[in-house]
Order: sequence, then C-alpha cells, then structure tokens
Amino acid sequence: MQKRIRDYGIYPGRMKQGKRNKITDVPGVLAGHCTVRDGESRTGVTVILPGTDNAFLNPYTAAAYVHNGFGKSAGLMQIEELGTLETPIALTNTLNVGRVWDAVADHVLRECERDGAPALSINPAVGECNDSRINRISSRIIGQEQVEYAFSHACEDPEEGAVGAGTGTVCYGLKGGIGTASRVVEIGGREYTIGVLVQSNFGATEDLVVDGKALGREILKKCQREETGKEGKTAFSEQDKGSIMSILATDLPVTARQLKRIIRRLGAGIARTGAYMGHGSGEVMIGFTTANRVPSVKLRREKEELRMLAAIPEETINRAFLAAAEAEEEAILNSMVTAAETQGLQGERYRSLAEFLGE
Repeated sequence: MQKRIRDYGIYPGRMKQGKRNKITDVPGVLAGHCTVRDGESRTGVTVILPGTDNAFLNPYTAAAYVHNGFGKSAGLMQIEELGTLETPIALTNTLNVGRVWDAVADHVLRECERDGAPALSINPAVGECNDSRINRISSRIIGQEQVEYAFSHACEDPEEGAVGAGTGTVCYGLKGGIGTASRVVEIGGREYTIGVLVQSNFGATEDLVVDGKALGREILKKCQREETGKEGKTAFSEQDKGSIMSILATDLPVTARQLKRIIRRLGAGIARTGAYMGHGSGEVMIGFTTANRVPSVKLRREKEELRMLAAIPEETINRAFLAAAEAEEEAILNSMVTAAETQGLQGERYRSLAEFLGE
C-alpha cells in the first residue's frame, strides 16, 4: 500500500478529508492510468471520468482557468465559453496532446454510436506537462491503445506517484507525478465533497515548503554535502518551470461562474507548497460538478423550457475556497511522496520527497 503524506505525520489544512482522500470520493468519479516504461520512453496517460454515463449526451457544468499559460492543453476555450464538460478529461505529455485528443474523440464517438446519438462536434479536454527530462518525449508513444487501457482500468482507488501522466514528471527538482486528495464541506446541513487530482511538474527546489517548513533549502544543503565529487548527482530545479495540471471534481450544486471562482483557489494550494508560478510553468485548472447536469439538445423536449438550477449561497463559498486550496496542497505532496526515485535521461537522480521526510 502506498504511503501518502499523512503517513509521515503531515496533515495539510484543517478540514475533514473524504473517505479515500482522493478525487474519486466525489460519487461517480473514476480515474485510470496507462503507464509506459520502455527504454527511454517513460510516460503515460491518465483519464478522469466525471461519471459512468455518456457525458456528451448529458454534459457537466464546468469551468476552466489558466493562471499562467505556458501550456498546450486542448478543449479549454469551449469549456470557458459554454461552461460545460462533454467528455472525460485526459492528461499526458506535451507532444502527445493531439494523439490523446484523437483517442478520446474516438472513444466518445463509439459511445454515441452505441447510444444512437451521432456526434458531429466533440470537445475532448486534454491537459499536459512536459516530461522531457525523464522521458524521450519526441517518441510520442502515447496513442489510442494506451488511452483505451486507461479508460478500461478507471476505478475508485487510483494509484499515485510515477504512474500514468505523472510517470516522467519532476516537481521541485524531485520526482513528481499524479497526486490526489479531497475535502468535505457542509452547506445547508448537507455534506458535499471537493476532490482534486494533479499532474505535478513545476517548482524550484529551493522554494519547496512542506508543512510550513522551508524543506527545499535543507534538501539542497544535504545533497550538496553528501555528493561532493560524486557522479550521478541529484538533479535540482533552479527555476520554477514545467507546469501543473489540476483537476477539481465536486458534487456541490454550483454555477459555472461559482465553479470558476472555486478552481482559481487551487492556485493558493500551489503557493502553499512554495511556488510563485513562474514564467516557464503552465498552471491550468479544470473543474466540474456532478450536480447541475446540462442535457444536450438531443435529450431536450421540443418545447422550450426553462432550466432550473440549484446553487450554493454566495456567502458560503469560502468553505469551498478553503477546501480547494487544502486539497490541492495535499494532492501535490501526495504526488511527490508516492513517487519513487527515478533516473533522468542524462543519468541524473530525481529523488523522492519521501526520502527527506523520514519515518
């Protein structure tokens, strides 16, 4: 069983966590990976399913936010414009966005054909991080086979660390990866869940903060003392670059506008780990709610009818803001502590955060 950040006595934030402390604590949400380790190809794909039915026929209220736009994601423009998500979300490496987009489109087309509802326009949501320090990214090895594998292995208890889209990522100069966490909020006497999944690939080593402690500086000093004159040295990141994809799921009844306000607070969780979101890093956030589904034209009656939406009172939204920030911070730390040391393409060492936390 993977040891997560709480297993080291570190409990980010103060809110109640969900049952598994994962994005899949939101009812209906699943996540799956395909991990590729073949010679110099060390990469993968991760998919997040908002539910088990066809999202194209019954889209989800959604929002997207780009804090710093050094990235190559696909599908964000329509999400921002319409406030809906009509496909699962996929994460991969920078040069495979197009191939993964094709595979997700094919997957949705097959679903629609099965459901007797031809799709003439599809907006797959695909995010990416550049994993070229560990992965021979120019090989572009991720395609339909890997995406379908990830879909077929989507579950309620996905692995974390150097798996799927996080196989070759680097975070604060240490090994990054996939991480997830969740929080429970109470509004109107009812509990709701906010879950986050990240693909971490950002941050300068010196800036890393864990549990309020400037751990990055200590790691630098420790490794410099240990490795003087040795080969195969630890690799560090001197600049905040590389990107982080953040996916937020919730069952809170919120509008697309409220959801966008909530996912913007994921940036606060990133900052809690020490990053300032530098020029060379893409901080991209996508959020969706399983409440307030938006039936597509094919499922609507011919007669025009007003849609009835439920939405939390604006004065309660601070609880969701805090939950998003806490879950993001913990998801990032989980992505690092569950990832084992990995060798880069130049023989350098990307060590695990777990090594520096002790038992």
